[in-house]
Amino acid sequence: MRRDKMKKFYAWYQKHITGAIFIGLLLGILTGLFLADRFAPVLTVTSLLGGIYMNALNMMIFPLVFCSVVMGICSIGNIRTTGKITGSAMVFFLCTTALASLAGLIIPRLIHLGEGVSFEMATSDIAATDMSNILDTVKNLIPSNPVSAFAQGNMLQVLVFAVIIGFTLISVGEKGQPLLNVIDSLNEVCLKIISMIMYFTPIGVFCTIVPVVEANGTETIISLATQLIILYLAFFIFAFVVYGIAVKVIGKESPVKFFKTIMPAALNAFGTCSSSATIPISKQCMEEGMGVSNKITSIAIPLGATVNMDAVSILMSFMIMFFANACGINVSVSMMVIVLLANVLLSVGTPGVPGGAIASFAALATMAGLPAGVMGVYISINTLCDMGATCVNVIGDLACCVALKGRLKIDENK
Repeated sequence: MRRDKMKKFYAWYQKHITGAIFIGLLLGILTGLFLADRFAPVLTVTSLLGGIYMNALNMMIFPLVFCSVVMGICSIGNIRTTGKITGSAMVFFLCTTALASLAGLIIPRLIHLGEGVSFEMATSDIAATDMSNILDTVKNLIPSNPVSAFAQGNMLQVLVFAVIIGFTLISVGEKGQPLLNVIDSLNEVCLKIISMIMYFTPIGVFCTIVPVVEANGTETIISLATQLIILYLAFFIFAFVVYGIAVKVIGKESPVKFFKTIMPAALNAFGTCSSSATIPISKQCMEEGMGVSNKITSIAIPLGATVNMDAVSILMSFMIMFFANACGINVSVSMMVIVLLANVLLSVGTPGVPGGAIASFAALATMAGLPAGVMGVYISINTLCDMGATCVNVIGDLACCVALKGRLKIDENK
């Protein structure tokens, strides 16, 4: 009886965790503004619990990134045999991701995002990837000691090592299956631990935002609100312009009809923050509303939920530039290029579930040398960012389906 009640509670909690995170964020802001400076124990306790929460997340970053990238590469290697639909979809996703990365690289610098904002943060234990000498950077991409790369927190070397292992496992075929099974199991364990930690996200958000708000005051709230408004404008301008053009030029369909048809899927993605959970609705919108073949939707939509992270490229570059400027850290153009390339690689294995981008941001922030404290602020607004990002990613998946319908001639009888 007790077990059934616990299952019902967990199911209810999962359904309402977004609301719980909002409540944690709101209470954290109010506590930081009005209580933390008056009652010292409040700041002490929240700093302690927030530190524990952050350590629990950081514990899984490197193994999760390694395993997810390896599994992502191996799955794409297997998917490649599905033929021209997969190949065309991958070309579409890579092109739109390149455009999103370019937008993310240019826009924050044009508008001087984060300049004039000042955050007091804990210092980072991990130094930024050194970009002073590009030849040394290229030379050091290959880890001479993979264990050392993990221990020292060299994310770039960990990513390269994961790519090498992934493509090698594809090349050796069945003989590499036992190792692939081990990595797959470890990946599932990492995701399970992360999902368990996410149960405590409302408390973690509360405890991590209190010290930041207490140290920075109302400036924190105003700057983060401004950042979110600019971010959402970038999201949906990108979606309407890039995807609208793709639907019109490649898919030979009306963009107005397209955006009206996909509204149920887009709203579901916005509410659930999960592109994977939106797959059934996405397929229905495409097949019934736009007349796209089931052969296309069955491949392009699940593939897009795995590898199409256009909005995440915009999100990551915006966040990194915002926090870097706010913390007085110079992030060079060459560093941002490396970070965005790494983000494309990370997106291959980023799970299409709520909070899937947290590990990616932690990895990229480490590469850029951002203070450890930015993770707490990012997590506190992650759901707000994730809602728009997931919505745009799903729109991109559906635009790909329409583009493939116009480009490929699929015979349903074959």
